[in-house]
Amino acid sequence: MSRNTQFWGPPPTYEASSSQGDPPPYHNWQEAVPDTSTFPPPPISGYYSSGTGNANIDDADRAHRFCDQTPLWIPSNPSDAVYSAVQYHDLRPVRQREYMGDLTVTGPGRWWGRTVDSNGDCLVLSHLPLYFAAVDSPFTRQTHKTIYFEVKLTALRAGPGTGNADASGFSIGFAAQPYPSWRSPGWERGSVGDDGCRFVNDSWGGRDFTAPIQVGETVGLGMVFSIPEISGTEGGKKGKSPCRVQVFFTRNGQRAGEWDLHEEVDEDSGSIQGLEGDFDLYGAIGLFGGVDFESCFNPAGWLWQPTV
Repeated sequence: MSRNTQFWGPPPTYEASSSQGDPPPYHNWQEAVPDTSTFPPPPISGYYSSGTGNANIDDADRAHRFCDQTPLWIPSNPSDAVYSAVQYHDLRPVRQREYMGDLTVTGPGRWWGRTVDSNGDCLVLSHLPLYFAAVDSPFTRQTHKTIYFEVKLTALRAGPGTGNADASGFSIGFAAQPYPSWRSPGWERGSVGDDGCRFVNDSWGGRDFTAPIQVGETVGLGMVFSIPEISGTEGGKKGKSPCRVQVFFTRNGQRAGEWDLHEEVDEDSGSIQGLEGDFDLYGAIGLFGGVDFESCFNPAGWLWQPTV
């Protein structure tokens, strides 16, 4: 595969700053200069770098504190250029400080990545949301909205701690921002993820769902936002009830399972805050150990083809 980055340039870094609760930092990438060091940083990032293959209680506690102290970004209307970039699949990876290795844009909405052997838990996010709450809500569009992308697992190498390839892996998901950069999608608030188990704000193992992801397989995750069959009202104002949200998983181009997001609302599950269509959602890939992967946000490269 060609990895010529002359046009696309390297992915931007994702640095920390002190602001909290700000609107999302949408960037007009068409008008940005090629030197990504001049891009303004998004508001916040994690600092912790895991040294073991399995996330421990300290990771979880720190992530919980992060989420308790850091509000989700308040959605705002994207500019025409920003919204157009997503529609034309110009989505780039945001490199978190915990990610060690190579990360390259190979085409519109296509990334190639390789973490170093024994890399700790880390996260890669799309630089723009796939779902903009201000304009993509089905209550605004009066029709459903689907977001989806795929990742191919091309190699597993030495994992943290044990050094065995079976101690490495990845998960695919979506996350509302800001999200702790040392945690996989689905482990904390405002996120959903799948690595063979399904996770919705669940730090403690997820739910059995499909089989583990194998080297050579391509998996995809999608969310479908639609108006519920009976739309509730609050204070006489339409649209106060949450969206109906279906989550689906694909394997090698075939649907391999789905669930209603609101199935997760029970005493054994975490909150689904941020996932009901009222916050922006970014593509998210969680990684640990030595992993080679290819991600695709461009429908032209998907194995799964949506029906009209």
